[in-house]
Amino acid sequence: MTTTAEALSAQAAKLPPEERLEVVERILDSLDQPDASLDSAWAHEADDRLAAYRRGEIKAMALSEVIAKYQVTPTAE
Repeated sequence: MTTTAEALSAQAAKLPPEERLEVVERILDSLDQPDASLDSAWAHEADDRLAAYRRGEIKAMALSEVIAKYQVTPTAE
């Protein structure tokens, strides 16, 4: 990390939690820039998946099944 980034991080760490969260949100927003090539790639992927579904090559899943598949279950300690 550069000295500037180190200094900003140290200053941000001194802020109250609400203000730190606002700083984080602003930084993340600054990184979230539209990317036309990425949007195009996702649109193509979605079209391909829909076409495969309509041809019967893939099946749909209920949202509850998808959520259950990726839900993390706590382990006993």
